[in-house]
Amino acid sequence: MNRRTVIAGLGAAGLAGLSGCLGLLGMDEHESSPAGVESEARAETGYEQTAIDPLEIKRDVGPTNETVTVTNYMTKHEKQVGIEGLGERRAAVFNVLTTPQVNILGRELNPVGEMSTEELIDLVRENYDGISNVSHDRDTEVTILEESTTQAQYTADATFDGRDVEVDVHITEAVEAGDDLLVTIGVYPKRLRSQERPNITTLAEAVTTDVDEDASSGDSGGNESDSDDGSQSDDNESSDNESDDGILG
Repeated sequence: MNRRTVIAGLGAAGLAGLSGCLGLLGMDEHESSPAGVESEARAETGYEQTAIDPLEIKRDVGPTNETVTVTNYMTKHEKQVGIEGLGERRAAVFNVLTTPQVNILGRELNPVGEMSTEELIDLVRENYDGISNVSHDRDTEVTILEESTTQAQYTADATFDGRDVEVDVHITEAVEAGDDLLVTIGVYPKRLRSQERPNITTLAEAVTTDVDEDASSGDSGGNESDSDDGSQSDDNESSDNESDDGILG
């Protein structure tokens, strides 16, 4: 399957315009800090932290083509679950995105902070080739970093290792995480809803900015970067590593 990362696409689409704003303000670099999930919640739900990936966006702006760099971070969590016909695979995932919050004269320039879950899921659909037929199920409220926010649940069709799998997608509206904005996305096979839906809520409500950078067990698909024209590079190398074929990995 195509290994373009959903949240990499989310960060790139949401921040393409931000790079230009920063250039006009004479700010050539802006970087968020990674966030993760408390170890107790990971142990309780069975999700393993697998990688902390920087998602870097570079733009040449202004008459002098000054390079502006915006760096987001994505912390990936995965869990092995059974898929009919494929056996046990890392097909349940929970990802945490942080993206820099930029306030100038009381105005927030990062558009991610104003995006509804409908706008965020549209970016997921547009930036991931293996997901389609997205439909909204319901909205609930979750508390992330002591802030109440909307967590929307969607169903979708996804391609996993050449097989079509119906999945649930959970996405939260952005909350403040210190100087950053934070969004979470959880995905798992729909047939595991009764088991994994409460796990996604547990993980979301256990998000922490005190991320354990030594906990990652291994990269689940490699870093993604966004080029000047907004396109993302795809890693076409095949691998026997199960995590390389993850639904969002």
